[in-house]
Amino acid sequence: MAALRWLTPRRRSATARSVLAGEASAEAARKSAEAAEAPQDSGTAEPEFPVHGDDRAAAFFDLDNTVMQGAAIFHFGRGLYKRKFFETRDLARFAWQQAWFRLAGFEDPEHMQDARDSALSIVKGHRVSELETIGEEIYDEYMAERIWPGTRALAQAHLDAGQKVWLVTAAPVEIAQVIARRLGLTGALGTVAESIGGVYTGKLVGEPLHGPAKAEAVRALAAAEALDLSRCAAYSDSHNDIPMLSLVGHPYAINPDSKLRKHARELEWRLRDYRTGRKAAKVGIPAAAGVGAVAGGTAAAIALHRRRR
Repeated sequence: MAALRWLTPRRRSATARSVLAGEASAEAARKSAEAAEAPQDSGTAEPEFPVHGDDRAAAFFDLDNTVMQGAAIFHFGRGLYKRKFFETRDLARFAWQQAWFRLAGFEDPEHMQDARDSALSIVKGHRVSELETIGEEIYDEYMAERIWPGTRALAQAHLDAGQKVWLVTAAPVEIAQVIARRLGLTGALGTVAESIGGVYTGKLVGEPLHGPAKAEAVRALAAAEALDLSRCAAYSDSHNDIPMLSLVGHPYAINPDSKLRKHARELEWRLRDYRTGRKAAKVGIPAAAGVGAVAGGTAAAIALHRRRR
């Protein structure tokens, strides 16, 4: 306080009070920062999740727009077109199917059936092993860079906790298995195309793994693995997967469409949104894909996508 000696008593008193106030404020700020950094012991804190060592818990992830930006089958179709699996004249029909789906915002059974038949006709006569090899190549070309880091981290958290993690998707099981393997996941449930002698027949085994069928697949897998669904987690972007999400004790809405977002908020489900652009979020495909990507990739795979979501 030596620096204050030249001041009049009144000024000295006012200045001293200012110094003391500043020192008190600084001390309060320091204590506040220390308190914020200290572990909080609150009765309302969320319990640890996923629970480490809980071998009766597992996680189920939808694929398109949940784990991967856009539709896996869309990117797969780009690879098939590049490899001349179908002709350019098919593009107009496939592009129309995709455009209708995007604009209408819901699934029409006739459109889905038409798209499904178109897609299956493309792989008919090809060997399963051929499509599996191509799937590995296409993953590197188009898919690897489109995995959402945030969702990938969620899946890894379950793996680190010692839990199994499955993809559950209406995309062809061969594609789903490639992606699951590349991400280090346990495995994948997907739509199964019929094959005889290792060659695709152009038919499905049953129906696409979509909507309620996903829930049934998860229920069956949980029974086989002796899982407690109330301790399991499920992740999806689509209201079509509400049956699957409703099965588990820990449902997450990831990059949700408007219907799922509303439903999740009403039920107080957890939400995560890793999209950076609302426009891209609405159309559900990479914003950078652009017109060229749609023209080149809408093809067979995009038609296949219609059977998925």
